[in-house]
Amino acid sequence: QVQLVESGGGLAQPGGSLTLSCAANGINFNIYTMGWYRQAPGKQRELVATIRSRLFTEYGNFVKNRFIIYTDNAKNTVFLQMNSLEPEDTAAYYCNARRTAPMTDFWGQGTQVTVSS
Repeated sequence: QVQLVESGGGLAQPGGSLTLSCAANGINFNIYTMGWYRQAPGKQRELVATIRSRLFTEYGNFVKNRFIIYTDNAKNTVFLQMNSLEPEDTAAYYCNARRTAPMTDFWGQGTQVTVSS
């Protein structure tokens, strides 16, 4: 059974930092593209960052060098380090594991990030 278990969300002040983690169980972590997406109330889910093969990363345009995605493959865990947080970063953040052959898509349950003073 595949499980993506997120942790690390919470309340941060503007300009602060949080690090999210997602432990992946039941998949071959090394052959999936791992990613983080977010969804704010009333908005569509959007890409935050993805990583594959430890090196190839992609970020949403709004990230602007504030976030870093990285993995610990020995622990099947993907991290999202978020710096210089803004109130606009407030959203539920979801971990994703995706491969294209065959097309497979798994989601975590989400972790809430709230940025407020």
